[in-house]
Amino acid sequence: MQGLKVGLGTEDGTNVGPLTHERAVEKAMMHVEDAKKHGAKVLFGGFPVKELPGHFMNPTLITEMNTKMMTTCEEVFAPVLGMHRFETEEEVIRLANDCNVGLGSYIMTENISRSWRVAEAFEVGMVGVNVGVISACESPFGGVKESGYGREGGTQGLGEYMTVKSILMDVSR
Repeated sequence: MQGLKVGLGTEDGTNVGPLTHERAVEKAMMHVEDAKKHGAKVLFGGFPVKELPGHFMNPTLITEMNTKMMTTCEEVFAPVLGMHRFETEEEVIRLANDCNVGLGSYIMTENISRSWRVAEAFEVGMVGVNVGVISACESPFGGVKESGYGREGGTQGLGEYMTVKSILMDVSR
């Protein structure tokens, strides 16, 4: 995370752009402070970037996460990554699915068969395996549960612009 450049999206080499508004930075900071209050450790980042014009936050890595923390089951929409420890696949699936939101999840593993089992069991719209970005214009983008309805992007997204009509007709007369 130390190699990531925070900056304007128009600048070469920028990896992390601005948040949407000041309230987004405040919400992200509230998540970081809540995690620390409940025993998490901030290994990297955890603070806004004031030197840039706009609403920026340093990439943040939080460890020692637990289910008492807001970041466990709330969408942050900021460069904040909370890492949970688990012993079994069943435990991580239960932890991930025991939320009202389901936009996306990330799996980092060398075990490809495990990644398939866990990705299929996660109740989310998108899963990234050993990648940091889970969206591309040719792929459907969207979540499940309280994270949204429908898809944008890909051929599924085109369907959002269409109206389906059924016509049943008796032509025997």
